[in-house]
Amino acid sequence: MPTVTDRLRAAGCVFAEDEAALLTEAAAGDAAALDRLVARRVAGHPVEYLVGWASFAGARFAVADGVFIPRHRTELLAATARQLIHSGQTVLDLCCGTGALGATATRGRDVRLVAADIDPAAVACARRNLPGAEVYEGDLFDPLPADLRGRVDVLLANVPYVPTREIAFLPEEFRVHEARAALDGGDDGLRVLRRLAARAPGWLAPGGHLLTEAGDAQLDAAHAILRDAGLSPRTVTDPDTETSVVVGSMSRTIYP
Repeated sequence: MPTVTDRLRAAGCVFAEDEAALLTEAAAGDAAALDRLVARRVAGHPVEYLVGWASFAGARFAVADGVFIPRHRTELLAATARQLIHSGQTVLDLCCGTGALGATATRGRDVRLVAADIDPAAVACARRNLPGAEVYEGDLFDPLPADLRGRVDVLLANVPYVPTREIAFLPEEFRVHEARAALDGGDDGLRVLRRLAARAPGWLAPGGHLLTEAGDAQLDAAHAILRDAGLSPRTVTDPDTETSVVVGSMSRTIYP
Protein backbone atom coordinates (compact mmCIF):
# COMPACT_ATOMS: atom_id res chain seq x y z
CA MET A 1 0.00 0.00 0.00
CA PRO A 2 1.52 3.37 -0.97
CA THR A 3 2.54 5.68 1.85
CA VAL A 4 1.56 9.34 2.07
CA THR A 5 5.00 10.26 0.76
CA ASP A 6 4.60 7.85 -2.16
CA ARG A 7 1.24 9.36 -3.12
CA LEU A 8 2.59 12.90 -2.98
CA ARG A 9 5.73 12.01 -4.91
CA ALA A 10 3.68 10.28 -7.60
CA ALA A 11 1.63 13.48 -7.94
CA GLY A 12 4.81 15.46 -8.61
CA CYS A 13 5.27 17.12 -5.21
CA VAL A 14 8.95 18.07 -5.08
CA PHE A 15 9.07 18.13 -1.29
CA ALA A 16 6.91 15.05 -0.81
CA GLU A 17 8.54 13.87 2.41
CA ASP A 18 8.30 17.27 4.11
CA GLU A 19 4.71 17.75 2.98
CA ALA A 20 3.76 14.28 4.18
CA ALA A 21 5.00 15.20 7.64
CA LEU A 22 3.02 18.47 7.61
CA LEU A 23 -0.20 16.79 6.50
CA THR A 24 0.23 14.02 9.05
CA GLU A 25 0.67 16.61 11.79
CA ALA A 26 -2.42 18.50 10.62
CA ALA A 27 -4.53 15.32 10.61
CA ALA A 28 -3.68 14.75 14.28
CA GLY A 29 -3.99 10.98 14.12
CA ASP A 30 -7.26 10.91 12.15
CA ALA A 31 -6.63 8.54 9.24
CA ALA A 32 -9.72 9.66 7.31
CA ALA A 33 -8.76 13.31 7.71
CA LEU A 34 -5.25 12.56 6.50
CA ASP A 35 -6.62 10.79 3.43
CA ARG A 36 -8.77 13.83 2.62
CA LEU A 37 -5.81 16.19 3.02
CA VAL A 38 -3.60 14.07 0.79
CA ALA A 39 -6.34 13.84 -1.85
CA ARG A 40 -6.66 17.64 -1.90
CA ARG A 41 -2.89 18.07 -2.15
CA VAL A 42 -2.72 15.56 -5.01
CA ALA A 43 -5.46 17.61 -6.71
CA GLY A 44 -3.21 20.68 -6.53
CA HIS A 45 -4.37 22.57 -3.45
CA PRO A 46 -1.52 24.50 -1.77
CA VAL A 47 -0.22 22.70 1.28
CA GLU A 48 -0.50 25.95 3.26
CA TYR A 49 -4.28 25.94 2.87
CA LEU A 50 -4.45 22.33 3.97
CA VAL A 51 -2.48 22.80 7.19
CA GLY A 52 -3.90 26.28 7.87
CA TRP A 53 -0.64 28.18 8.11
CA ALA A 54 2.27 29.47 6.05
CA SER A 55 5.91 29.78 7.05
CA PHE A 56 7.45 33.22 6.57
CA ALA A 57 10.75 34.52 7.97
CA GLY A 58 10.90 31.69 10.50
CA ALA A 59 7.38 32.12 11.87
CA ARG A 60 3.98 30.56 11.21
CA PHE A 61 1.08 32.71 10.03
CA ALA A 62 -2.54 31.63 9.81
CA VAL A 63 -3.81 31.41 6.24
CA ALA A 64 -7.16 30.43 4.73
CA ASP A 65 -8.36 29.24 1.32
CA GLY A 66 -7.97 31.91 -1.34
CA VAL A 67 -5.77 34.22 0.73
CA PHE A 68 -2.44 35.21 -0.82
CA ILE A 69 0.29 32.95 0.59
CA PRO A 70 3.37 34.93 1.68
CA ARG A 71 6.39 33.97 -0.44
CA HIS A 72 9.89 33.50 0.94
CA ARG A 73 11.21 35.88 -1.73
CA THR A 74 9.13 38.63 -0.14
CA GLU A 75 11.18 38.36 3.05
CA LEU A 76 13.44 40.95 1.39
CA LEU A 77 10.59 43.45 1.50
CA ALA A 78 10.04 42.85 5.21
CA ALA A 79 13.77 42.98 5.98
CA THR A 80 14.25 46.21 4.03
CA ALA A 81 11.34 47.82 5.84
CA ARG A 82 12.64 46.61 9.19
CA GLN A 83 15.86 48.58 8.65
CA LEU A 84 13.77 51.77 8.38
CA ILE A 85 11.44 51.14 11.31
CA HIS A 86 12.13 52.54 14.78
CA SER A 87 10.18 52.39 18.01
CA GLY A 88 7.54 55.07 18.34
CA GLN A 89 6.79 55.16 14.63
CA THR A 90 3.64 54.39 12.67
CA VAL A 91 3.77 51.51 10.17
CA LEU A 92 1.10 50.81 7.56
CA ASP A 93 0.79 47.44 5.77
CA LEU A 94 -1.53 47.81 2.75
CA CYS A 95 -2.65 44.84 0.64
CA CYS A 96 -1.63 43.05 3.83
CA GLY A 97 -2.91 39.55 3.05
CA THR A 98 -2.11 37.43 6.11
CA GLY A 99 -0.29 40.33 7.78
CA ALA A 100 3.00 38.42 7.66
CA LEU A 101 4.93 41.38 6.22
CA GLY A 102 3.80 43.84 8.85
CA ALA A 103 4.34 41.34 11.66
CA THR A 104 7.85 40.47 10.49
CA ALA A 105 8.94 44.04 9.81
CA THR A 106 7.80 45.29 13.21
CA ARG A 107 8.62 42.30 15.41
CA GLY A 108 10.05 43.52 18.71
CA ARG A 109 9.46 47.19 17.86
CA ASP A 110 7.12 49.40 19.84
CA VAL A 111 5.15 50.89 16.95
CA ARG A 112 1.61 51.62 15.88
CA LEU A 113 0.89 48.97 13.26
CA VAL A 114 -2.07 49.45 10.94
CA ALA A 115 -3.03 47.03 8.15
CA ALA A 116 -5.71 46.80 5.49
CA ASP A 117 -6.81 44.53 2.67
CA ILE A 118 -9.76 44.47 0.30
CA ASP A 119 -10.32 40.71 0.79
CA PRO A 120 -12.48 39.82 3.84
CA ALA A 121 -10.79 36.42 4.20
CA ALA A 122 -7.37 38.08 4.26
CA VAL A 123 -8.55 40.59 6.85
CA ALA A 124 -9.76 37.73 9.07
CA CYS A 125 -6.33 36.08 8.82
CA ALA A 126 -4.49 39.34 9.49
CA ARG A 127 -6.55 39.95 12.62
CA ARG A 128 -5.45 36.54 13.90
CA ASN A 129 -1.81 37.16 13.00
CA LEU A 130 -1.59 40.77 14.20
CA PRO A 131 -2.93 40.85 17.76
CA GLY A 132 -2.95 44.41 19.01
CA ALA A 133 -2.77 45.94 15.52
CA GLU A 134 -5.51 47.87 13.77
CA VAL A 135 -6.74 45.87 10.76
CA TYR A 136 -9.28 47.32 8.34
CA GLU A 137 -11.20 45.98 5.36
CA GLY A 138 -11.32 48.06 2.19
CA ASP A 139 -9.53 49.31 -0.89
CA LEU A 140 -6.06 50.75 -0.21
CA PHE A 141 -6.39 53.90 1.94
CA ASP A 142 -10.20 54.07 1.87
CA PRO A 143 -10.95 52.32 5.21
CA LEU A 144 -8.15 53.97 7.22
CA PRO A 145 -8.78 56.40 10.08
CA ALA A 146 -8.21 60.03 9.17
CA ASP A 147 -5.70 60.54 11.97
CA LEU A 148 -3.16 58.53 9.98
CA ARG A 149 -2.89 61.22 7.30
CA GLY A 150 0.62 62.64 7.21
CA ARG A 151 1.80 60.33 10.03
CA VAL A 152 2.86 57.07 8.36
CA ASP A 153 6.61 56.58 8.70
CA VAL A 154 6.85 53.30 6.77
CA LEU A 155 4.26 52.10 4.26
CA LEU A 156 4.59 48.46 3.22
CA ALA A 157 2.51 47.51 0.19
CA ASN A 158 3.01 44.13 -1.46
CA VAL A 159 0.70 45.14 -4.30
CA PRO A 160 -0.17 42.65 -7.08
CA TYR A 161 2.32 43.18 -9.90
CA VAL A 162 1.90 40.25 -12.28
CA PRO A 163 0.82 41.53 -15.73
CA THR A 164 -2.57 40.10 -16.64
CA ARG A 165 -1.24 38.23 -19.68
CA GLU A 166 1.39 36.43 -17.54
CA ILE A 167 -1.00 35.02 -14.94
CA ALA A 168 -1.61 31.99 -17.16
CA PHE A 169 2.07 31.06 -16.75
CA LEU A 170 2.08 31.07 -12.93
CA PRO A 171 2.25 27.72 -11.10
CA GLU A 172 -1.20 26.16 -11.04
CA GLU A 173 -1.48 26.03 -7.26
CA PHE A 174 -1.22 29.83 -7.11
CA ARG A 175 -3.04 30.68 -10.34
CA VAL A 176 -6.05 28.48 -9.60
CA HIS A 177 -6.38 28.70 -5.83
CA GLU A 178 -5.29 32.21 -4.80
CA ALA A 179 -7.62 35.17 -5.27
CA ARG A 180 -6.96 36.75 -8.68
CA ALA A 181 -7.12 40.23 -7.17
CA ALA A 182 -4.01 39.37 -5.15
CA LEU A 183 -2.05 38.55 -8.32
CA ASP A 184 -3.35 40.64 -11.22
CA GLY A 185 -1.53 43.95 -11.65
CA GLY A 186 -3.20 44.94 -14.92
CA ASP A 187 -1.72 45.32 -18.40
CA ASP A 188 1.82 46.14 -17.27
CA GLY A 189 1.52 44.90 -13.69
CA LEU A 190 1.71 48.41 -12.24
CA ARG A 191 -1.96 49.43 -12.13
CA VAL A 192 -2.28 49.15 -8.34
CA LEU A 193 1.10 50.79 -7.73
CA ARG A 194 -0.04 53.84 -9.71
CA ARG A 195 -3.15 54.17 -7.56
CA LEU A 196 -1.13 53.66 -4.39
CA ALA A 197 1.64 56.11 -5.26
CA ALA A 198 -0.79 58.84 -6.29
CA ARG A 199 -2.30 58.93 -2.79
CA ALA A 200 0.68 57.88 -0.65
CA PRO A 201 2.22 61.36 -0.15
CA GLY A 202 -0.93 62.50 1.65
CA TRP A 203 -0.48 59.72 4.21
CA LEU A 204 3.31 59.61 4.61
CA ALA A 205 5.06 61.61 7.31
CA PRO A 206 7.97 63.89 6.34
CA GLY A 207 10.88 61.55 5.60
CA GLY A 208 8.50 58.59 5.35
CA HIS A 209 9.04 55.63 3.03
CA LEU A 210 6.88 53.53 0.71
CA LEU A 211 8.16 50.02 -0.06
CA THR A 212 6.87 47.55 -2.61
CA GLU A 213 8.06 44.64 -4.73
CA ALA A 214 8.42 44.77 -8.52
CA GLY A 215 9.72 42.64 -11.35
CA ASP A 216 13.07 43.50 -12.92
CA ALA A 217 11.42 44.60 -16.17
CA GLN A 218 9.17 46.97 -14.21
CA LEU A 219 11.81 48.82 -12.20
CA ASP A 220 12.29 51.83 -14.49
CA ALA A 221 8.53 52.34 -14.79
CA ALA A 222 8.06 51.88 -11.03
CA HIS A 223 10.73 54.50 -10.34
CA ALA A 224 9.00 56.90 -12.72
CA ILE A 225 5.65 56.35 -10.97
CA LEU A 226 7.19 57.15 -7.59
CA ARG A 227 9.02 60.22 -8.92
CA ASP A 228 5.78 61.51 -10.46
CA ALA A 229 4.20 61.19 -7.01
CA GLY A 230 6.98 63.28 -5.46
CA LEU A 231 8.94 60.40 -3.94
CA SER A 232 12.65 59.70 -4.35
CA PRO A 233 13.05 56.09 -5.56
CA ARG A 234 15.77 53.49 -5.11
CA THR A 235 15.95 49.72 -5.55
CA VAL A 236 17.17 47.01 -3.17
CA THR A 237 17.91 43.64 -4.78
CA ASP A 238 18.65 40.10 -3.67
CA PRO A 239 20.40 38.20 -6.47
CA ASP A 240 19.91 34.86 -4.70
CA THR A 241 16.12 35.07 -4.89
CA GLU A 242 16.10 37.42 -7.92
CA THR A 243 13.88 39.78 -5.94
CA SER A 244 13.71 43.57 -6.20
CA VAL A 245 12.21 45.98 -3.67
CA VAL A 246 11.47 49.57 -4.67
CA VAL A 247 11.69 52.20 -1.95
CA GLY A 248 10.17 55.64 -2.45
CA SER A 249 11.08 58.25 0.17
CA MET A 250 9.43 61.55 1.06
CA SER A 251 11.49 64.67 1.62
CA ARG A 252 11.98 65.50 5.29
CA THR A 253 10.99 69.08 4.54
CA ILE A 254 7.42 69.90 3.57
CA TYR A 255 7.14 73.19 1.69
CA PRO A 256 3.94 75.29 1.93
